[in-house]
Amino acid sequence: MANKEQFKRLIVFFASLVIIMCESLSFSFVWHNIYNSHFGERIGEQFFFWQKGNFLLIFVYMLVYAIFTRSFNGFRIGYLKTAGLIGSQILGLIATNAVTYLQISLIGRSLVNVLPLVLLTAYQSIIAAIWAFGANFVHARIYPPRRMIIVYGNTNARDLVTKMSSRVDKYLICSSISITEKLEVIKERILDFEAVIICDVPAELRNQILKFTYDKSIRTYITPKISDVIIRGADEIHLFDTPLLLSRNLGLTFEQRIIKRFLDLTLSLICLVIASPFMLITALAIKLYDGGPVLYSQERFTLNRKVFKVYKFRSMIVDAEKDGVARLAKQKDDRITPVGKIIRKIRFDELPQLFNIIKGDMSFVGPRPERPEIAKQYEESIPEFKYRLKAKAGLTGYAQVLGKYNTTPYDKLKLDLMYIENQSLLLDLKIMLQTLKTIFIPDSTEGVTSDTAAPADSRKITPVSETAKEYEYSSNK
Repeated sequence: MANKEQFKRLIVFFASLVIIMCESLSFSFVWHNIYNSHFGERIGEQFFFWQKGNFLLIFVYMLVYAIFTRSFNGFRIGYLKTAGLIGSQILGLIATNAVTYLQISLIGRSLVNVLPLVLLTAYQSIIAAIWAFGANFVHARIYPPRRMIIVYGNTNARDLVTKMSSRVDKYLICSSISITEKLEVIKERILDFEAVIICDVPAELRNQILKFTYDKSIRTYITPKISDVIIRGADEIHLFDTPLLLSRNLGLTFEQRIIKRFLDLTLSLICLVIASPFMLITALAIKLYDGGPVLYSQERFTLNRKVFKVYKFRSMIVDAEKDGVARLAKQKDDRITPVGKIIRKIRFDELPQLFNIIKGDMSFVGPRPERPEIAKQYEESIPEFKYRLKAKAGLTGYAQVLGKYNTTPYDKLKLDLMYIENQSLLLDLKIMLQTLKTIFIPDSTEGVTSDTAAPADSRKITPVSETAKEYEYSSNK
């Protein structure tokens, strides 16, 4: 496995190059035989500088396709499941062909027939599906799942094991060991496996294990602590012969805030125009269902604990919290109306927040705004939860793209801090593109599994038994 690992990036690169060439060649066929021949009759070949312009257009197509598809993780062979890989490829193709249609229309100086590009997209989707099945199949044969051991601390690592075990094509957790064992025993056990997971281990012991796995070239997965997330966003200083890491802890610069605000205003106005027909249909559906109000507002926190009114389409029954207790939506919540189930699944209930962005209360990308009552409960058990308020609240963010609706508050906090410590305009664009993808993933809108208003400290879970038999997995599975 170690010998083959060095070729993984090369294999993924060539596989990505294959699909880029296939999709670009199919576009080239449509361009030469339909659009270019039509333009040639109207304005002559000289318009396109003979053949050089044709090559340039195809090169631009390849570039746009690579950028969009990469933003949707469409080249992550072995990382995404086959269905996710196909979906990412299709989204990349749709975005690419939409941009290409505008390019061709500009070349023709009028709106051209869109049907050839629609048929091309369907054909390319079939190619993408075949490629995704084949690429993941070959990758799985070359790189079978690693046999892994988890080293856990005083908290229960069951949730992490469950999540990773859902991807048996990548991870095979065969055993576990508690930090209550002697360090030498832990090291000996680690040597029997191809990879190790370090979960909730005290810093001093974790450093010793990390140095050991580094020395032995053993792949290591670590659940980061809050301090780790902050350090990841630090800048490197090389003025002296002693390395320094600088954590500015100030967020965006003045110029970045100006640019981000300009983009928020521009994009929100454009989205408002595009979404207005869907917003009207949603409003009518809500009103016709029970005659109640279409919109509802709640107090939420944004940057520096400023309180503002967030707007949403009403997805629950009227007086859903008539008892005055703030509580999160849960799985199969009977307070959610049939119309609400649909608009929550496709995220249409969030569309009125475009007005919040225009007002300046929110940004397109940032930590989701939390209710003051629930935020207070979280902060009692997770004091660091207030760190989310170092950035303006957002319509979407890392926690929405990478997490699920029922992701624990502590994990959502770490995802939000990863964004806050690494935020940039390029990252914002990537998150916005990936948000489009989450609309097509049903389990990303699941509710919490508990009926409680806010869970207890997600880090304080019942200890694992010393034998940890519930974590033993047969390597034959």
